[in-house]
Amino acid sequence: MTRSARPAATGRGQAPPRTSGLLFGLGLGGFVDGIVLHQILQWHHMVSAETPPTTLAGLEVNTVADGFFHLATWVLVVAASITSITAWRQGRLAPNFSFHLGLVLTGWGIFNLVEGLIDHQVLGVHHVRDDLGAPLSWDLGFLASGVLLVIGGWLLHRRGARALEQAAERRG
Repeated sequence: MTRSARPAATGRGQAPPRTSGLLFGLGLGGFVDGIVLHQILQWHHMVSAETPPTTLAGLEVNTVADGFFHLATWVLVVAASITSITAWRQGRLAPNFSFHLGLVLTGWGIFNLVEGLIDHQVLGVHHVRDDLGAPLSWDLGFLASGVLLVIGGWLLHRRGARALEQAAERRG
C-alpha cells in the first residue's frame, strides 16, 4: 500500500496537539535570545560569565557555545514542524490563531524561565547583561518576562481552545 492510499487517519476531527506550539515557542524564544541578546546587542554569550569574551580565545569559546545553543533551538523548531505535519497527516484539526500563538508565547515564556533559572541563577554561566556590575535586576526582569509570557500565552491559548471546542460542538 502506498503512502497516499493509506486508510483514513485515526485522529480525524481531534483537537490539534499542544506540543507543536510549545516546541515552536521554546525554539523561537531561544532564537530571539540568541540572535538579539547574544549577537545584535552582545549583552552576553552562552558562557560569558565563565569565559569572558574579552580575548580572541574567549570569544571563540563563546561563539562555539552560542552555535551549539542555536543548534538546540533549531532542533526544537524542527521537532515542532514534525509534530505539526504528523498531526495534519492524522487529520487532526488545524489550530486557530489564538490556540497556536498562545502556545508559542507559553513556550517562549517557559524558555525564558528555564534559561533564567538554570543558566543565569543556578549555573551562573551568563547573565542577561554580563557587561554590568549588578546584573541581578536584568535577570529578574528576564524571569518576569517569562512569567508574563506563560500567563498571557496560556490565557490566549485557552480562548482559542474554547473556540475550537465550540466549533466542534456546532458541527457535531
